[in-house]
Amino acid sequence: MAALNGAVENGQPERRALPRPLRSLEVKYTKIFINNEWHESTSGKKFPTYNPSTLEKICDIEEGDKPDVDNAVEAAKAAFQRGAPWRQMDALSRGRLLHKLADLLERDRVILAVGFPPGVVNIVPGYGPTAGAAISTHHSIDKIAFTGSTKVGKLIKEAASKSNLKRVTLELGGKNPCIVCADADLDLAVECAHQGVFFNQGQCCTAASRVFVEEQIYPEFVKRSVEYAKKRLVGDPFDARTEQGPQIDQKQFDKILELIESGKKEGAKLECGGLAIEDRGLFIKPTVFSEVTDNMRIAKEEIFGPVQPIMKFKNIEEVIRRANSTEYGLTAAVFTKNLDRALTLASALQSGTVWINCYNALYAQAPFGGFKMSGNGRELGEYALAEYTEVKTVTIKLSQKSP
Repeated sequence: MAALNGAVENGQPERRALPRPLRSLEVKYTKIFINNEWHESTSGKKFPTYNPSTLEKICDIEEGDKPDVDNAVEAAKAAFQRGAPWRQMDALSRGRLLHKLADLLERDRVILAVGFPPGVVNIVPGYGPTAGAAISTHHSIDKIAFTGSTKVGKLIKEAASKSNLKRVTLELGGKNPCIVCADADLDLAVECAHQGVFFNQGQCCTAASRVFVEEQIYPEFVKRSVEYAKKRLVGDPFDARTEQGPQIDQKQFDKILELIESGKKEGAKLECGGLAIEDRGLFIKPTVFSEVTDNMRIAKEEIFGPVQPIMKFKNIEEVIRRANSTEYGLTAAVFTKNLDRALTLASALQSGTVWINCYNALYAQAPFGGFKMSGNGRELGEYALAEYTEVKTVTIKLSQKSP
């Protein structure tokens, strides 16, 4: 798929003007949503959610557990019974409701105002070992779509096999190679690799967290990457000028800093960053490592943070071997002006998506998913529809009499 116009311009996603953030937004909905009604949790438990910028508590959320999941499943089953309003609604009407829901969720998270019949949309917030486990093992749930870690994805697959063999699609981790050849447009490659790894504070399954640069241009690429990282504005996510906000929680914050320390100890050269910003919440300075080797933890493990490890390579066969030497296979990127080289790499890389001279170029029509331990099944595109449909064969014996 060529990335020319629309969603991607010059290798980067189109940047649209965002509405001004509301700093004093009132939190209206903290309960469980089942059968078009708001409910407290059956257990009476709640869990807190915190602002990672300030570490102040935002609110307490009702904590769903197995009984709440059971209630949601019963409501959904009733909504899908023959003769129910949702079953009688044609595909066009369903589509209009789904598009309207998407628009309103982006604006203000309204569900009741859309017009979905009771039981079609149910929301049960909770933790993986409780609410998540109840969903994975439930005998009346036929399909699960999960995005998260490979470790949890395995648990869900195991639970599905031990319950009712429900269909499972998984979009899991990635340690994605970004390959920059010597003939690449260097300005474009540096910018795309930078945005590819630092987008969303590095908390992205598609992060360009293994940058392979051909040795002839390695020093210049590192130099420019460091300049980009040092200019990246870290701060309040409610400020429109901010490019990088805080990490999601204390656990992830600590993990990132621990991996940064491992890079220092294992011999990588810290070019910039490498520290937390001490005077506020869970902020980490944009970090660039050079002289990274394949055996280092920062080159093998999914960091899920603002850390860019940059490695060098000598030739195409070498970089193909090294890029594929991972348990993951979600995405990859290639930067080169040589079409033959681009297609050779795209064919050889064991990744569900390969971007050529662009990064994070995602389209609703283009299937997205991983090879190997990055998951199975696909989101987006026609392939995604197959995950939610069953094939049925109906054979009819016709009368042998002449008409």
